[in-house]
Amino acid sequence: MKNKISFLIFGLLLVSLSVLKADDKKKIQKTHDDDNSKFTNVGNVGLTITNFGIYGHAFSKWPDQPSCEFPLGSGIEHIYDGGLWIGGFIADDTSGSNQSGPYVTTAVVDFASTATRGGGLEFTNSPGSLVKERSSLLTSKNFDPFAIAHQDLISDYTDTNVVLSNGEIIRDHVPLGVTVHQETYAWNYPFADFFVILNYWIKNTSDKYINDVYVGLWTDAVVRNTNVTSPRTGSSFFLKGGNGFIDSLNLAYEFDATGDVNLTNSYVGIQFLGASVPADEVNFVTWQYRNTSDVNFFAPQDDIERYRKLQGYFGGNNKFGSGIEPNSLKQPNNRSILISAGNLKSIAPNDSVNVVFAIVLAKQAGNEPQNLDTDEQKTNLYSNASWAKRAYDGEDKNGNGALDNGEDFNGDGKLTRYVLPSPPQPPFVKVIPQNQKISIYWSDNSERSIDPISGKKDFEGYRIYRTNPGFDLTESQNIINSAIKVSEIDSAGNSIGFNTGFLSVKLENPVTFPGDTVNYNYVYEVENQLNGWQYIYSVTAFDKGDPENNLESLESSLLSSLNKVIPGTTSTSDEDVEIGVYPNPYYGKAYWDGSSERLRKINFYNLPTECEITIYTLSGDIVKRIPHNSSSNGSDLRWFQTYSKDGTQRMSGGEHSWDLITDSDQAIATGMYLFTVKDFSNGKIKTGKFLIIK
Repeated sequence: MKNKISFLIFGLLLVSLSVLKADDKKKIQKTHDDDNSKFTNVGNVGLTITNFGIYGHAFSKWPDQPSCEFPLGSGIEHIYDGGLWIGGFIADDTSGSNQSGPYVTTAVVDFASTATRGGGLEFTNSPGSLVKERSSLLTSKNFDPFAIAHQDLISDYTDTNVVLSNGEIIRDHVPLGVTVHQETYAWNYPFADFFVILNYWIKNTSDKYINDVYVGLWTDAVVRNTNVTSPRTGSSFFLKGGNGFIDSLNLAYEFDATGDVNLTNSYVGIQFLGASVPADEVNFVTWQYRNTSDVNFFAPQDDIERYRKLQGYFGGNNKFGSGIEPNSLKQPNNRSILISAGNLKSIAPNDSVNVVFAIVLAKQAGNEPQNLDTDEQKTNLYSNASWAKRAYDGEDKNGNGALDNGEDFNGDGKLTRYVLPSPPQPPFVKVIPQNQKISIYWSDNSERSIDPISGKKDFEGYRIYRTNPGFDLTESQNIINSAIKVSEIDSAGNSIGFNTGFLSVKLENPVTFPGDTVNYNYVYEVENQLNGWQYIYSVTAFDKGDPENNLESLESSLLSSLNKVIPGTTSTSDEDVEIGVYPNPYYGKAYWDGSSERLRKINFYNLPTECEITIYTLSGDIVKRIPHNSSSNGSDLRWFQTYSKDGTQRMSGGEHSWDLITDSDQAIATGMYLFTVKDFSNGKIKTGKFLIIK
């Protein structure tokens, strides 16, 4: 089955085999250090990026790491794997005399045409050259003033090796003699969090010319909801894709035609954005998995056939729309898609060419059956691909490849790409949980933001969002779609928004919290919150819009300031305050629990800052001893690992969760239990009891 074959081959790519004789090992130096551990996560697309030319991970890391997930956290995957293809002829000069080829270097191929690991996986890297990360966000731990986007993933690799570090020969590989510097860009803007840009610099490091160059991205797309259908099910998982090509946007795409209907209504598109040298044409081809006989849809078996595919030929002479009926591709099948640009002429020794693609995701519009693939259904795909092109164009507002009058926004005299209209910087946010109350503090840095397009300070106001209690208890939630606007506060004295002004939330004096250097200027308090339940809060900033550039108001991403909080009582040593447990009685089918014993949870409340909780049976046997302080509150339980995942939730300090598992690692039985709480600050002991009903 396809996935089993691919998992095996992909694993061989990542792990060096120690099967050589000792004398042979001494002759081989380590030539690569593969890294497929990084993925985009700043926006709404989770795309795995490697330092050997592949994107996606062939579900080898599923479900712990996304391959190409959208929306992020939904379980809806869109790419099995894919990667860079470069084709051309090796020659003494540009005339084509004494040339050989064509040769095609491939990061990955359809594994059906690969008998062993060596064929098709032809890029390697240098030891230690792991995927690097940087960010333009001031709030990011990876902040770098040279970053292009909110998340840049950077890798370098080459096609010049013919033998791996374990001595394995890369079968049928004739190097073109190129190195590739790849930068991947992702943003968290709401109008740009649905695409990832792949920017390739391809340098000729040989002493020969590479003529008639074509560069493409090959992709094994598969749009399925992995929460509903596991990719481990085998070949049937991959047979449901429909395909198409939008020539006006240079965009090849796939959708789920007959798989997880109504649960995967989304598109994945592979888009050519541009190159540093003019391309004569942009081509789209597709072929069927394990097909070696169909004149139009055969899987290419060698470099000559792959080069013809890069040139846009399905079969001997057929191109898309000319001998290939577009509507036939909407029928479900297991296909590969390839989008390529060429002829990029020649790359001289030590010269390079820059080629840029995007992976674009979109939800289908309307309510028609998803297999129809109508223009109306592709409305969001058209829009999202246009935003990807706009991001690439940057200062080039008319897309003509030149810097015209009025387009030099930063005044450096050069065409700067990857300049997006920008909402205000997101504020710094701190959320404080209290007893049935949550206080949201934020800074005023957003108000000093300058839009890179208009050059104006155009801040207008703030919006506060939250999820409903219990949000994380439902799998595969989309936080962006599930967040509810709690409040909007904006500037007064104009015709935009509600003109509330900021007096109702502005602090008389900014506050700074221990261990934090940020000055917080505003606070918004929410009453009647449920203790012990998890909420997610976020504060965004939005601007006035830019009518001159035909832009509506832009808003910062609520993903950039998410705060998970659980309200509850704060720490206290007051002798008159009763210590207790909730829920009490505890019923085994409580809504907030899972089906497993390890996913149960009760909370002790009104605890001192430092204390010890001891639970007893009615006969006086000790069931559990729990040390507590205001920062250690039971958040290491399985419940939090499952439903809060990243462990960043903030708790009130006066509560502690317990999973009803004893010190001997047994689940407690139905019955009445006693407990004591010893306050380490004064030695006082308080007592209580609770009932468990399973």
